[in-house]
Amino acid sequence: MKLEVSERAVKRAQLPHNLLISALFAFNLLMAPAVLALKLGMAGLLIPLASSGAMIIWIYLRSKKSTDWFVDMHWRLAFRNSRWLMLGYAITAVLVFIAWLVSLTANDPNMGHILWTALTRIAVLPTLAGVMVTAIAEASAISLASKQEVPDKLAALFPPPVSPER
Repeated sequence: MKLEVSERAVKRAQLPHNLLISALFAFNLLMAPAVLALKLGMAGLLIPLASSGAMIIWIYLRSKKSTDWFVDMHWRLAFRNSRWLMLGYAITAVLVFIAWLVSLTANDPNMGHILWTALTRIAVLPTLAGVMVTAIAEASAISLASKQEVPDKLAALFPPPVSPER
C-alpha cells in the first residue's frame, strides 16, 4: 500500500529496521564468533541470544505503541521479520539439546566430546540461516519505508485510520 507521508515519517519508519539489522550484525555475526574465540564455551553463546532477545522484546513492545500509523506498521513489520531469527534460535536450541543427549550416550568420554563438538557446530546453522533471512527481509523493509509503502498483508491486518471527511 503506497502512502503519502513526510520525509520525517520515512526516517522514523526506517528506524526499527536499522535497529534490527544493527543488532543482527553486532550480536550474531560479531559477538558470537568473539565468544567462541574467547573460549567461553556453549554457555557464552547465551550472550548473543540474550542481547538479540532483548532487542526483539524492545521492538515488540514498541510495535504495540500507537503513534503515526505508517511508522507503527514498520515497527510491526520489524517484529514480524524478527520471527525468522527467533525460529532459527529455537531450532538451534532443540538441536543443541539433542546433541547433548547424543553425547551422553557415548561410552568413551573422548567420543562424547567429539560428538558434542561436531553436533553443536551443526546445530548453530539454523541460527545463521535465521540471521541471513532476517537481514534480507529487513533490507527489503527499509526499501519499502523509503518508497513510503506498507505491505498489503500488514495493511489488511491493521487497516489505516479513516481520516474524517471535511
